[in-house]
Amino acid sequence: MSLNLTYPGVYIQELRSAVRTITGVSTSITAFIGRALKGPIDKAMIIHSFKEYENIYGGLWKASNLSYAVFHYFINGGKDAVIVRVQHDAETVTFEPVGSPFKLESSNPGSWAKELAIKIDYEVDDEKRKDDATLFRLIVTDKKTGAKEVFPNLSTDIHKSRFISKVLEEESNLLRVKDPDLPIEIRQPSEWTFDPDAPSGLVTGGSDGEPLDDKDIIPVGPGIINKTGLYLLDDVDLINMLCIPPYKKDSNTTPFDTYNNSLSYCIERRIILVVDPPENWIDKTKPLDPGIGIDASGGITRNKNAVIYFPRIRAPDPLDENRLRDFVPCGAIAGVIARTDSERGFWKAPAGIEATLNGISDLTVKLTDAENGELNPKGINCLRIMPAAGRIVWGARTLRGADRLADEWKYLPVRRTALYIEESLYRGTQWVVFEPNDEPLWAQIRLNVGAFMHDLYRKGAFQGTTPKDAYLVKCDKETTTQYDIDRGIVNILVGFAPLKPAEFVVLQIQQLAGKSGGGD
Repeated sequence: MSLNLTYPGVYIQELRSAVRTITGVSTSITAFIGRALKGPIDKAMIIHSFKEYENIYGGLWKASNLSYAVFHYFINGGKDAVIVRVQHDAETVTFEPVGSPFKLESSNPGSWAKELAIKIDYEVDDEKRKDDATLFRLIVTDKKTGAKEVFPNLSTDIHKSRFISKVLEEESNLLRVKDPDLPIEIRQPSEWTFDPDAPSGLVTGGSDGEPLDDKDIIPVGPGIINKTGLYLLDDVDLINMLCIPPYKKDSNTTPFDTYNNSLSYCIERRIILVVDPPENWIDKTKPLDPGIGIDASGGITRNKNAVIYFPRIRAPDPLDENRLRDFVPCGAIAGVIARTDSERGFWKAPAGIEATLNGISDLTVKLTDAENGELNPKGINCLRIMPAAGRIVWGARTLRGADRLADEWKYLPVRRTALYIEESLYRGTQWVVFEPNDEPLWAQIRLNVGAFMHDLYRKGAFQGTTPKDAYLVKCDKETTTQYDIDRGIVNILVGFAPLKPAEFVVLQIQQLAGKSGGGD
């Protein structure tokens, strides 16, 4: 932009920098789908601790494998979890205050709301409003968790700023007005108290529903359009891993069909699917069994964005006097991956003697080195018990990791490195859209993308002793031809030399013969 030079002197002009910082994305945000005691059913929520899960979703529940997977995730180093609560025919609790023009109901389905204590009185905080005959105060307390909500100056008048339906919808985690679209008689409700320890007929409903079916997890038709189950994740900005713990009534196994049906979604969103072994994999022969094994008819699709771990874990159950119980390993595995990312970087394989399984007492199958050697070449990651190290993750391959496939995405850290670069550059190059497509733009792209890749190189994410050996960024007239320019396309070529885990450490030992003869 030119300056209007009208007088002799010094003029100052600020110029835009060509440097646009590309920020790397998070790498270990894990989504969990399944049943929970309580919590929202119409949205996915991000939590950062198991205490937060307890407050929002009710904590451990024997009918919920999801709750235990989340528990194992956090004790193994997980930091960020996305929870999708799915329910099947669960009911809300309805409260009918005596002398009230409205009914109340729990904010989400489940028997948890039968522990709510509710009080309506005429305490008004604002002196100017004391003469308003529509005002009242509502107090609700969850006697199980101790959570308490106080709503002063509520009104039954829809035109008032403290209209009860609006306030509860925006501010309460516990209650809603039942049938909020129906008109409410504008008058002050009678004072009323409800105590769950002395329940009356004023409370109805409240059930935890039935075990889920496949369509609750991966919906079809209207479920996709209305965003239920898996598709609630559409509203979450970033997800790196997905866990679907067992959810069916008569089976403690997540069907391979459910995993397979979620893979297209995982590929589209650049998500790693953590697959649990079926319950009938009771020894080392079952994963390779042609009838029920990994490659059996109806088995899991060998996809680059999926990993499977065997066997299942045994851990104390806090709801059963800490007696040992079998659990699926997905939550613990995702936690180990998150911990490894934090301590070593996502380019480090989440396996080895540092990849300990915290809070885990045993494994359902104890594998030997030879048995591990049968499963690893098939792309099945093993959990092992090693002397001194304890219970550890001893494999880092994707489901494309079978040796006979000779796939470039054989190793999990290599695949996750690629997904990290893809997602970071996808977000970090949005500014390019609609810019003039010529050499000045290409130079800016090379500068910005090159700086991002060089930072990864300095951190040790790539092979190579020099940047030239480790990565390349190319954006010029060779990658973007005139034909591309005419169609509004700019092509950026990014390559990297990935670090691959040292699965096999070979020690060559030679015995040197001592000198014969005497003297020097």
